[in-house]
Amino acid sequence: MLLPGGKCPAQTKRCRQQVGGRRIAQLLWLSSTAVMVACVGLSAALLALWIRARRRLSEMQAERDEVIADLARPRPSVVRENALGELLKVIHDPVVLHGERIVIANPRFAALLGRDPEDLIGHHLAEFVEPEYSDLVADNVRRRLAGDPAADVYEVEVTDESGRAMRLELSNCTMRHHDADVVVFTATPVQPTEPADSHRSRAVATLEAIGEGVLTTDIHGRIDFLNRQAADLLGRGFAELDGRLFSDVVSVVDEADRRALADPVMQCLSSGNKVSTGRRAVLLRSAEGNEHGVELSASPMFSPAGDVVGAVVLLHNVTELRGFARQMSYQASHDALTGLVNRHEFERRLQESLESARAGRQSHVLCYLDLDRFKAVNDTSGHMAGDAMLREVAALVKDAVRDSDTVARIGGDEFALLLVGCPLEKAIQIAQDVASVIREFRFVWKDKIFQIGVSIGLVEIGRESAGPEEVLAAADSACYVAKNQVAGQVHVYSAVDEVTARQRGEIQWLQRLQHALRDGRFLLYTQQILASPPGSQRGPALEVLVRLIGDDGAVIAPGEFLKAAERYRLMPMVDRWVVQTALAALGRGGLRIPPGRSLAINISGQTLGDNGFLEFVVDCLDSTGVLPQQVCFEVTEASVVANIDHARRFIGVLHGMGCGFALDDFGSGLGSFTNLKQLPMDYLKIDGAYMRNLGQDSVNQAMVGAMIKLARTLNFAVIAEQVEDQATLSTAQRMGVDYVQGYAVSHPEPMQSAH
Repeated sequence: MLLPGGKCPAQTKRCRQQVGGRRIAQLLWLSSTAVMVACVGLSAALLALWIRARRRLSEMQAERDEVIADLARPRPSVVRENALGELLKVIHDPVVLHGERIVIANPRFAALLGRDPEDLIGHHLAEFVEPEYSDLVADNVRRRLAGDPAADVYEVEVTDESGRAMRLELSNCTMRHHDADVVVFTATPVQPTEPADSHRSRAVATLEAIGEGVLTTDIHGRIDFLNRQAADLLGRGFAELDGRLFSDVVSVVDEADRRALADPVMQCLSSGNKVSTGRRAVLLRSAEGNEHGVELSASPMFSPAGDVVGAVVLLHNVTELRGFARQMSYQASHDALTGLVNRHEFERRLQESLESARAGRQSHVLCYLDLDRFKAVNDTSGHMAGDAMLREVAALVKDAVRDSDTVARIGGDEFALLLVGCPLEKAIQIAQDVASVIREFRFVWKDKIFQIGVSIGLVEIGRESAGPEEVLAAADSACYVAKNQVAGQVHVYSAVDEVTARQRGEIQWLQRLQHALRDGRFLLYTQQILASPPGSQRGPALEVLVRLIGDDGAVIAPGEFLKAAERYRLMPMVDRWVVQTALAALGRGGLRIPPGRSLAINISGQTLGDNGFLEFVVDCLDSTGVLPQQVCFEVTEASVVANIDHARRFIGVLHGMGCGFALDDFGSGLGSFTNLKQLPMDYLKIDGAYMRNLGQDSVNQAMVGAMIKLARTLNFAVIAEQVEDQATLSTAQRMGVDYVQGYAVSHPEPMQSAH
């Protein structure tokens, strides 16, 4: 029964109580698994008690409704208003009639505040609630009197004159009084000790504790509940959003193409089905322009009769994850030291240029740059000086070319330029300008001044060009000719260059490697891997490193010969020698590792693609008596991506036998997120580029922290390599890495002296 001019407070409240009870139950079921787990222990008896209490309350309110219904029958306004005054004196509920100010307050309402009814007349109800609720009450009164949509029920906190705090549920509607609209407020104290309220409080507390944003709407799509996480995402609290349409608060935008998407809440309510973005992220964009990346789902809530009564919306914030993914994508395509495009990304862009040239759209030029006298910087001043010089050279080269050109670092002191849509004559001029800039460059390090040069090889890219590897090889050959003719000069590729390069350099390395494999001139070193904290009973303890003994007896580092071994596809033979030699030493006791720990052995990408290598490893384990648990194989991201099918078989079989696996150089390549979950890895080995100056470099700290977090999510242990100083070691341990390796722990030693 309606009061003249509006809804009955009792009916509104009872409806809200009934729907609210069902909504809490539905919300707990629909919101997330976390909520369900947290609430599953609630007693059925407790719930039954709550239902009985609500039923008795409804009966009492029904008696009141009969009195109010009688009041609502047509009669002279004076009689009706006098009857209203008498009714308010005896009615069980605390009631206030409110125009611009309070015009009537019954004794029960005044008693809640510890005041006389006359003390409330002429004041605004907002004056008697806690400050954080005053705007909510004032806005509600204003909306009601203006005829605008407003919340029927909400909760506030008040403090009476004795200082006693309490929470009130305010039901409100409008009616005519003295020929003017007034707002009728009915107050109900919220008793937290009641079973129903205990159930509700626990539910709300649980929703506040979960990591996802949760909000609910009524059948019209108006927001009637949201937790703290949802409020953070929407940029406003419940007091501001209560009763507002979801679509009025935020717009939903596709993250990929930024097109506006339909309101998921109204889609859900109209269809009665769940609406979800799946794994595709969308952007919630507020009226202020703030954006959050979320995965969103909206599910309908049903009454016992099966009618849709509202929707529950889940908002999973993926802003940080997407940001990290973008960072990782950048890192995967750029050189960590110089910020230039890396070799992998350069080869991708080169492939695009080749396709463009074959289609006859444009011709391009590839330049291959090799610095002259760079080794002297490293040898006399150390790698830190060499790194600093490379960064300065990278900046010089980038400034010397066009914005449309690509500058990449593709090796230690080797760079490449991709001059898009550039005639050969123009490319020669650009290359000469680059050579001149570098020739005039003076690198200062402490008390030393270094002068370097550059040799540049050019190759034109046209319709008849071969693949990326062949084009790069041609440019490399031209660069070799430039370096051996007159240092610091520019040379354009011709067919003769390839022969010259092969005769003067590459064939020499091929022969040296073949002789080394035949004569046993490889040597194994080991480097300690320190558990953090010390005393771990598992994980790799040593990494095996390969060296080459030169003709003069000098030990040659892998950086000088492994590139040639890869070029001539000799790595499977080298890896076989390493595995066989290391396992034989481990089996006979010549190489010792702590109990429960393992020996880390690197496997190249070429070897992963070798069909017979898996069987070779199994045979070596059998013949040497080494337990699979004593071996941990290291594979790089790039090698896994390039040989994914072989990698799955190799890793799957050996991991099933008990061997450990570490993903080496993590963060330097592509495919981490798509392949990590598919492969049974045990360790992530963070690329050494991120460990440089870790104690002071905030960007590297952020990247390392994100990698550690990802590893924890995937249940992988973390190894930090190239930890070169005590400051980096302390920072890495403080950040939570599980193992550290580098000069700060130990230098590589010949295997014969390893302990």
